[in-house]
Amino acid sequence: MSSPTQEKLTLMRYIELLEEDDLVVSRPSASCDQRIEFATDDSRQVRPGTLFVCKGRAFKREYLLSAIADGAVAYVSEVDYDVDLPAVIVSDIRRTLAVVADAFYGHPSGKVKVCAFTGTKGKSTCSFYLRGILANEAKLTGCHRPALNTGIEFDDGIEAGPSKLTTPESFLLQSRIAHAAEAGAPWLVMEASSQGLKYERTGKIAFEVGAFTNIGEDHISPIEHPTLEDYFASKLKIFSQSRFAVVNLDMDKVDRVLEAASRCERTVTFSLTDERADVFALAIRNGDCGVVATVRTPRFTRDIVIPTPVKFNVSNALAAIACAEVLGISEEGIVHGFEGVFVPGRMELYPSVSGKILGIVDFAHNGMSLETLLRDLRENYPERELAVVFGATGGKGVDRRTTMGIAAGKYADRIVITEDDPGPEDVEDICAEIARNVQAQGNDNWQIVTDRVAAIEAAVRETVRPAVVIVTGKGEEERMLRKNGPEPCERDGSILKRTLAAYDA
Repeated sequence: MSSPTQEKLTLMRYIELLEEDDLVVSRPSASCDQRIEFATDDSRQVRPGTLFVCKGRAFKREYLLSAIADGAVAYVSEVDYDVDLPAVIVSDIRRTLAVVADAFYGHPSGKVKVCAFTGTKGKSTCSFYLRGILANEAKLTGCHRPALNTGIEFDDGIEAGPSKLTTPESFLLQSRIAHAAEAGAPWLVMEASSQGLKYERTGKIAFEVGAFTNIGEDHISPIEHPTLEDYFASKLKIFSQSRFAVVNLDMDKVDRVLEAASRCERTVTFSLTDERADVFALAIRNGDCGVVATVRTPRFTRDIVIPTPVKFNVSNALAAIACAEVLGISEEGIVHGFEGVFVPGRMELYPSVSGKILGIVDFAHNGMSLETLLRDLRENYPERELAVVFGATGGKGVDRRTTMGIAAGKYADRIVITEDDPGPEDVEDICAEIARNVQAQGNDNWQIVTDRVAAIEAAVRETVRPAVVIVTGKGEEERMLRKNGPEPCERDGSILKRTLAAYDA
């Protein structure tokens, strides 16, 4: 994580900023004129002149001692650790992280137009779609390409790579926005997860556009969101820091979403079904290169080709188009912005050479996403068998075992239940719980194969008539979370591609 190039602030200035948010419980009695050279919450990154933020329930005093040894000049914490170092004691360490990180990196969201998507499903796809539109606009106008931060990958203009969290912690997220500003990117497109919003990882970021795509039951557990209301309220926070709002009129609880969005300067709506929307799909049809949508916006009506075999992604495309409308992107920038867009792990197609099997890898990892995916595929491929491979996470999102089991039981012809980040739980127990929900739909064509590679192989090998074989949950991920932590695993697409080749042979 590189340092910003703006003027360094004094410790007193950090204290003043924290006091503005009513966070300071006590501050050092000695002079606070010390200039802060660096700020971090990671003891491994501490260097001389660092303001160190002590965060997390698992924080240990030894981390602070290590930071002192490496040159920390002050620390911020909810706990007074009684060490020989100036201490700023605060009431809310998560909010504090946002304030300090934003200040250290010079409020970078004031220099880049940050566009954020939140919703139960589709955040990554929306982000890649909007990035495609903005990249096309950049080519047309000669400006720098947009930056990106998603749960799949990030590219901030200076650094790029795979992501570990959908929405990173404050210091890392603010550094990526600062990099985008330093690189000259006019825009940064990102996902704002419910956890990121609830726990202030996005705190102090000034969103140019905040887009709410949909809401469904997910992430409801003791360690995530205890209730649906908590989950929903966390997502609604996006509008409290957005200049403009984008809202899907087709979602549940839309009146409450529109009410929350009303605090923004302007709200642009989109819909597949409500003609009153600002951005509306007049018609949708299948084309040779994907789905063709006739889209009406406040400025134009044009056919737009969306590179996907299913219609549900049209809603994601409309969300991206609505954001582009708010940003004032040109008509040509929008219409041709989807050409060549690829979303890793989302609706990746793997047709067998024989044509008998269409393999699909998708990240659908909750009941809402899986039901939408299977329902759309059933409509688009009515003559083919639908076979699905999936599992559910352990230790969190336990409701997915019910919702995904119901979705698969309702729409799939053949089901292989397998592991998907079982974490602290036994994969056999998770699979058995899913199976009970599949059976409750009257579907008896299921099996449990706990090894994920073997499960994908079984789904392909046992195909006897033209089929669509869908592998969901992991997408591009190369780590499987088990009891002893993350372990390397092969990407679903790689397994499916190899298995289909063997099937054809």
